[in-house]
Amino acid sequence: MQAPVSYKLLTQQLWLSAHRYIFWEEEKALIVSDLHFGKTGHFRKSGIAVPQAVYKEDLQRLVHGIQYFQPRQLMVVGDLFHSHQNKELELFQRWRHDFPGLHIHLIKGNHDILHDSWYQQCGIHVTEDELQLGCFRFRHDLDEVTARDDAYFFSGHIHPGVRIKGAAKQSLSFPCFYFAKAFCVLPAFSRFTGIALVQPDYEENVFAIVNDHIVQLQ
Repeated sequence: MQAPVSYKLLTQQLWLSAHRYIFWEEEKALIVSDLHFGKTGHFRKSGIAVPQAVYKEDLQRLVHGIQYFQPRQLMVVGDLFHSHQNKELELFQRWRHDFPGLHIHLIKGNHDILHDSWYQQCGIHVTEDELQLGCFRFRHDLDEVTARDDAYFFSGHIHPGVRIKGAAKQSLSFPCFYFAKAFCVLPAFSRFTGIALVQPDYEENVFAIVNDHIVQLQ
């Protein structure tokens, strides 16, 4: 696995990981979006044979980030969970007990529909719409937000990706970190998701995640 890639934003030091998260050095915060925990269990309940190993691998990547960076807090920019409670969320509860000192912020996404008491039991602080920390704001979906000079947003929701063209007119699509002038869209942490292709403008920065490496495209 490639070492995290340095990225400076508004004087703040960020580290981009091919594991699909960002570490914000000044706040000692791991930033992640669209984990969709429980999604594979949801599909299995519907009769679709998705192996539980997919979910366990996602959890292990999150553990790796926590052990590597030793963050004080985990910022989840929506869709921590996918749907109603199932056995995979019981695994998450046991995982949570292994990191009692880690403060978890959840900015609710459209899939975060569990009862408030469940979040409380797991020690997760929930924000309904938008959270500000230092010079950054966090919101799951930016559709209803206009750009503001006083704010830089981190969001998720769309599962951004880019298409990279090769020889013989071949192309492949990859998840990415998408840094625009007023916002960043994070890649979906879960690998069990699709992607929506973005069309970055000139001077916007895109980092594709290609075979466990980060490739800066522009």
